[in-house]
Amino acid sequence: MNAHGAPARTARTATLTLRGVVDGAREIAPVAIFVIPFGIAFGAAAIEKGLPATLSVLMSALVFAGASQFAALDLWASPMPYLMLALTVFAVNARHILLGAALAPWLLHLPVAKRYAVLSVLSDPNWAQATRALQRGETDAGLILGSGLLMWVAWILATAVGAVLGANLGDLTRFGFDVLMISFFTAAVVGQWRGLPDLVPWIVAAAVALVGAWVLPFGWHVVAGALAGGITGALRHG
Repeated sequence: MNAHGAPARTARTATLTLRGVVDGAREIAPVAIFVIPFGIAFGAAAIEKGLPATLSVLMSALVFAGASQFAALDLWASPMPYLMLALTVFAVNARHILLGAALAPWLLHLPVAKRYAVLSVLSDPNWAQATRALQRGETDAGLILGSGLLMWVAWILATAVGAVLGANLGDLTRFGFDVLMISFFTAAVVGQWRGLPDLVPWIVAAAVALVGAWVLPFGWHVVAGALAGGITGALRHG
């Protein structure tokens, strides 16, 4: 049953339609606009590290993970520390294991090819959008695919702009773009508040993540906080 007393739609009827793709792209468009400055910043930073423009754009197209791409740039050197690079990128992107698990009740009922197509463009913003859609009973996974494709295209184009214009753009954080994603996810989390029973897992996740930021290797505090909050929630709710 949903909040209005009507039976909630089950994820067993999950579909993937063109209409869902269009709706997903339209819903995420305001957020996608603010991804552009980060893509430009990555393109400019990649050029400063000595990467050719084509390689930086290719990285954005194939990896499509801003945080891990910036982390990779921090380690970009000669000779290349391949093992450290791989471990760092894995740590930063390991949260996607948890993001995918959260969407499993929805996506596991899709054919494998469609499921992987959707997950190939999964990112933090469209995951937050998808969880809200899942909670309100949506069954069309095209919402995730459409929003992810728009974010992906915006990220690639912005990287290309940054790679071409480079340092001529100056410091983009002076416009306050660096706090937009934080504000977006804060709003997404608050929107999922269901009452005081949620408070303890949230506090545990935040505390572990904050401590982990000081004592764990880069990126692992996100995974540690998410696991701690999830385990606490599971124990608290039986």
